[in-house]
Amino acid sequence: METHPNNSFILGNRYQIQSTLGTGGMAVVYLARDTLLARPVAIKALREDFSSDEGFRERFRQEARAAANLSHPNIVTVHDFGLDAGRLFIVMEYLPGTNLKAMIQQHGKFSVAETIALISQAAEGVGYAHRAGLVHCDVKPQNFLVSPDQHLKVTDFGIARALSTIHPEEKNDVVWGSPQYFAPEQASGLAPSPASDVYSLGVIMYEMLTGRLPFVSNDPNELIRLHQEVAPIPPSRFNPEISPVVEQIILKLLNKEPASRYRTADQLARILRSIDYKAEIKPTAPENQPKQTYQISTASSPFTAFSNPSVSVAPIQARIENGEQEEEPLSIDWTTIGLGLLTFTAVAGLIPFWLYVWFTLTTNRPVP
Repeated sequence: METHPNNSFILGNRYQIQSTLGTGGMAVVYLARDTLLARPVAIKALREDFSSDEGFRERFRQEARAAANLSHPNIVTVHDFGLDAGRLFIVMEYLPGTNLKAMIQQHGKFSVAETIALISQAAEGVGYAHRAGLVHCDVKPQNFLVSPDQHLKVTDFGIARALSTIHPEEKNDVVWGSPQYFAPEQASGLAPSPASDVYSLGVIMYEMLTGRLPFVSNDPNELIRLHQEVAPIPPSRFNPEISPVVEQIILKLLNKEPASRYRTADQLARILRSIDYKAEIKPTAPENQPKQTYQISTASSPFTAFSNPSVSVAPIQARIENGEQEEEPLSIDWTTIGLGLLTFTAVAGLIPFWLYVWFTLTTNRPVP
């Protein structure tokens, strides 16, 4: 690790650290410059006090490997992985903006249209991981990065599990994840599944629309009990703008039984895209703060995310859950029909000729 006079330093003889973007329990995230490709990158470096612990080092390697195998517009891209002066680090694409948790803390409630626009993108990213055979296991707004143009990307696959390694009957004494957001089965140490990530997306959706978590407690054990046993208060009690359709989706996401939720985040993404909410997307800034410029443009957003409260999602939801596709409108090809009729007429016109030939040949045959 090379140190420069301006207190910046170089990682891996390539990445010049410029500033600290954030700190967590295991790692520090830096803004750096890739001196080889002359571009900004984000570097997640394992904290020095964890670098000597083989367990944490292995989790860090797992995160790098899991994320490096995922290529999707709604997942942060991993560029590189290295070791310098005993510290492991992951080099990722740099996404200007902030994380979704900071936005919730700053703005309070989001509109239904804003929520659907962002959660749709999150579900697309998490759903892609599900198709790749991974359960994220730590879905929370802190792990959703949002750019100023409202493009969302999922990050931090540090405790992701490969579906192929999960036994349905497994029971773990140590539970990894975030108690405010993990599913009841995770809280019990049972095997996680894609439906566990779906539950966490439901918690985030509830929080965005109401400005509060569905379950709150300073005692982790009590928080676990609430997730496992207590039904959430319907979110429309805190936000009357939430339609019955959207509330139905949220309560399905927060069902205690994994089999009663959507099976994967892809299903949730398709459900949200089927909703048609025609509303202006403008977050309301707190009264004591200036207006922000976080405006979602449907033109630049990768998904259309609006809904009409008068439209029931149940028929669409049933078709998606049964693996059916949306029906395409019937299209009539008049050119093909015309050619078919012309061919039929031509063939039919030859029938008298062949009857004449057959009759002539059979009547003029010499008698033996």
